[in-house]
Amino acid sequence: MIHPITVGVDGSPESRAAAAWAGREAVRRGVPLRVMYAWHWPPHGTADAGDRDEQARWAGEMVRDVARTIADTHPDLAISDEVVDVTAVDALVAEAAGARALALGSRGHGAVVGFLLGSVGQQVIAEAGCPVVLVRADDRAAPEAAGREIVVGQQGEPDDSAAALEFAFETAAARGAGVRAVRAWSLPPVFAYSPASLRLLDEAGGLEPYETKALAEALQPWRERFPDVPVTPHVEMGSAGQVLLAQTAGAQLIVVGRRAHRSALGSRIGSVAHAVIHHAPCPVAVVPHS
Repeated sequence: MIHPITVGVDGSPESRAAAAWAGREAVRRGVPLRVMYAWHWPPHGTADAGDRDEQARWAGEMVRDVARTIADTHPDLAISDEVVDVTAVDALVAEAAGARALALGSRGHGAVVGFLLGSVGQQVIAEAGCPVVLVRADDRAAPEAAGREIVVGQQGEPDDSAAALEFAFETAAARGAGVRAVRAWSLPPVFAYSPASLRLLDEAGGLEPYETKALAEALQPWRERFPDVPVTPHVEMGSAGQVLLAQTAGAQLIVVGRRAHRSALGSRIGSVAHAVIHHAPCPVAVVPHS
């Protein structure tokens, strides 16, 4: 089964930029593109049938216009479009179950836009079963064409970031780009060390060599699988979000892993993904842990 790249649109400049990004990525990966808009009637309280018909006409025209714009740029790309009458979270999470990636528009320094305002957007990112790529309105193809780096965050044990590393390396291979893999570390309290961890630190020669070795081990299988992708490892002490963002000035994409946190208020993403989503200068791919 070929999994498409799906883009959720709402007519905003951000969602149109996300559609353009999704079209380019679908061409590179040789997969179809699916353009969709989710809306639920009535949106608030009650509304008459005339309003519903008008909204339905607008939605259909908007989605078809986005699809036509992409088709004009990529005439050989297989594109489908659909308007679904269901809540945005339910529609997008369901789409993510069968998609290679889900692209959405984002304002960057603020909330995710359109039908993904506030907690709705966070829910989709937290619950989606595939990578969710957030694209701002000012995104352009030039950084991709220039082969700028793809920055990916790695943390924990080698398997903890495997899904994020896989997405980063696959994307880099498709674009002829390099990968900058970033691992941040901090000084934990002394009581946090077990005898086994103290022995490993002693064997590695200290904290920084230990972290450098951990990153190298996590990268090794992906270096072997993608030998033509240049890799730049970066290990630095500091806050993971700040260290990661500091490496994105010249990036074309930043990739972060996601482990959702569930509470009585709903699903929430981690602090690192949250910081990167709001402040990265380029598209951000949030990849669920496998």
